[in-house]
Amino acid sequence: MNPLSILSGTFGYDSFRTGQSELIDAILKGQDVCGIMPTGAGKSLCFQVPAMLLQGITLVVSPLISLMRDQVLALVANGVPAAFINSSLTDSQIAKAMFNARSGLYKIIYIAPERLLTPSVRALAAYQDISMIAVDEAHCISQWGQDFRPAYLDIVEFLANLPQRPVVGAFTATATPRVCNDIVRILTLRSPLTLTTGFDRPNLFFDVRFPKDKYAALEAYLRENDTSGIVYCSTRKEVDRVTENLIEDGYNAAAYHAGLSAESRIAAQDGFLHDKIKVIVATNAFGMGIDKSNVRFVIHYNMPQNVEAYYQEAGRAGRDGLPADCLLFFARKDINTAVYLITQSDNYEEVRRNRRLLDKMEQYCTTKSCLRNYMLEYFGEKTGNKCENCGNCSSKTSVTGDVHNIQKISRNSMQKYAFSSQLFEKLKALRLEISKQEKMPAFTIFSDATLVDMCQKHPTTPDELLDVSGIGQIKLQRYGERFLDVLRKEEKGEKNKISITTLTPQLLMQEVFTEDVLLPISRVADNINAILLKYGKAKTSGMALNKLLLENSYLDDTTGTKLPTQLGTTAGIATVHRESSRGAYEQCLFNAKAQRLCISLVKIK
Repeated sequence: MNPLSILSGTFGYDSFRTGQSELIDAILKGQDVCGIMPTGAGKSLCFQVPAMLLQGITLVVSPLISLMRDQVLALVANGVPAAFINSSLTDSQIAKAMFNARSGLYKIIYIAPERLLTPSVRALAAYQDISMIAVDEAHCISQWGQDFRPAYLDIVEFLANLPQRPVVGAFTATATPRVCNDIVRILTLRSPLTLTTGFDRPNLFFDVRFPKDKYAALEAYLRENDTSGIVYCSTRKEVDRVTENLIEDGYNAAAYHAGLSAESRIAAQDGFLHDKIKVIVATNAFGMGIDKSNVRFVIHYNMPQNVEAYYQEAGRAGRDGLPADCLLFFARKDINTAVYLITQSDNYEEVRRNRRLLDKMEQYCTTKSCLRNYMLEYFGEKTGNKCENCGNCSSKTSVTGDVHNIQKISRNSMQKYAFSSQLFEKLKALRLEISKQEKMPAFTIFSDATLVDMCQKHPTTPDELLDVSGIGQIKLQRYGERFLDVLRKEEKGEKNKISITTLTPQLLMQEVFTEDVLLPISRVADNINAILLKYGKAKTSGMALNKLLLENSYLDDTTGTKLPTQLGTTAGIATVHRESSRGAYEQCLFNAKAQRLCISLVKIK
């Protein structure tokens, strides 16, 4: 048999895609390869097809349990004898899989890098003929790759201890020239065929949005697009919050992150793959190796930490070659979250490296140039003219149009209704009152867009209220009747009396929203001001807070730069090195504990 007959008879394809044939031919000739191919280009077939033609077993080193599971299930469905060995199996299941492998029942075995140096796998390698080692997601071996996995370095020792070195193939979708060189060097690939098929995905529309209300922007997009897609968030907490809101608002959505049970993750993934779930809201734990062709959008609710991660995740859209949207909702606080996550490492060099990668990601979000060209140049490709298919060089605003325009149209259309702007203002006041009573930040209850929708539809019954965008059953139970009451009173001409409670330091401490991320002093002041203004009190400022911290010995500025004292460090004030056009400086950042410290120092006026 030849590669084309395997491709057709086993996998059902009539012809090879760009680069596949060259890589497969090199492997069959015994030559090491390094294939850099974008998501959807068919990397897996580059080692699966030759695995069927080589005499022995092909070991595929793979980083994710879900990736292994999906690929092995697909292989078995195509009649390929395959298995996976990872921590999701019980000891007896692993023992059975190893017995079958020693008996020669498998052609392809997917294995986690952490298991390569275990006695059972070493014994298998000594007993059976290993004809190929395929390293999937090979960027994980480089410290400059976005998913660096130290266990990938065990591949080198595993190869060195084999009775006979097999052919080695390394494959990834996202690798800069530096990462590609690392892959070849660390794996000690021998005269490899290094092939990059190009990173450009012409069918993908890229755009960076700056919505004031991210959830309103997301909901507006989904309302106009009844399609399948992925929403990426930076934290598990954000995933849970966004998913809950989407479900409340009637969308077919599910969450996926490492904090959920294995059963929940599998159910969400399978439901998404089989179109039973329209929208997956996930951390970056979801998606690597997911074989779903009809993903019509990938929305990043928060900015990723580097360009490689963003391009790999965004590239899960439009694998069928049809148009798809890749949108990034950017806010400055995303940088603070990313810095916090990066600075959790004790490795100074790693922190510095990841900060430089973060700076490149921030530049992508703020550039006025062609977004596609920015990414292609990042990966070492020469670019030409504007792509005319991104938010910076095209008049297109994706399928839905810009959410701000939608809101503008919505506001203009209010004039068609016989409701005065006074009702809208009263609803806003009521929102603040409810937030005070429920001890919740006002902005988490209703957005202004929801209030506009409520005024348009003027609901007077619970059923009518459910038709208002953003109102789900839970919100209806918590707040809906209060809004209905005020609407009914307006109809009867009754005045809605809102009593204002005296703001005390204790109440201020209860009401100010503190975040478990590192925030600059200006953001801390903003959160405090949201409550001070609600009670009609004078605002504070970052400068005023810094002065209070200096007066109370939490900061010191004898060097000309404000730095935390030992007392301030203990209270949760950290510093991060910044570089700007005006030079380098140290910025103070405040965790949740330090944010509460700032609140306690505020003098209410």
